[in-house]
Amino acid sequence: MPRLFTGLEIPAAVAQALALKRGALPGSRWIEPSDYHITLRFLGDVEMEVAEALHEGLATARPRAPFGVTLDGLSSFGGDRPRAVLATVAPNADLSDLQAEHERIARHAGAPPEARKFAPHVTLARLRREASAKNVARYLGECGLFAPLNYTVERVVLYSARESRGGGPYVVEAAYPLG
Repeated sequence: MPRLFTGLEIPAAVAQALALKRGALPGSRWIEPSDYHITLRFLGDVEMEVAEALHEGLATARPRAPFGVTLDGLSSFGGDRPRAVLATVAPNADLSDLQAEHERIARHAGAPPEARKFAPHVTLARLRREASAKNVARYLGECGLFAPLNYTVERVVLYSARESRGGGPYVVEAAYPLG
């Protein structure tokens, strides 16, 4: 039973710029730059029939032009109990439209509806319990200015993840070019 999700790759130059934001943060487990991505639709463990239907839906999705994405800041998820440090993604109509299409394709393939609101981001670190909100706030404050990172999305990827907390390393199972 594969563990699948769709997403956007992060180009090597952008990943290297993000990796420079790694720092001393107690309780953090930094993600490898090669595993940075923007998740469009997480499916989790699925039956092979669902995986095959998902692939077919992605392969026959409507054509769309490549589009730009901007990573515009650093933040965290979890509030008083932080779970992750991340790079935020600037609002983008093309990205939102693509994610909505992936939601429709996933449902048509037999996946249950996604309950969480789409919040595009790149996870930089996963945080354990000892990562306090105070330490995360201090880390984010010490990171300094975040110069926006821009790149063009040229393909969508179907990833698989191993069964573990944090998932990586991720494997590209299939890619679907834009344009």
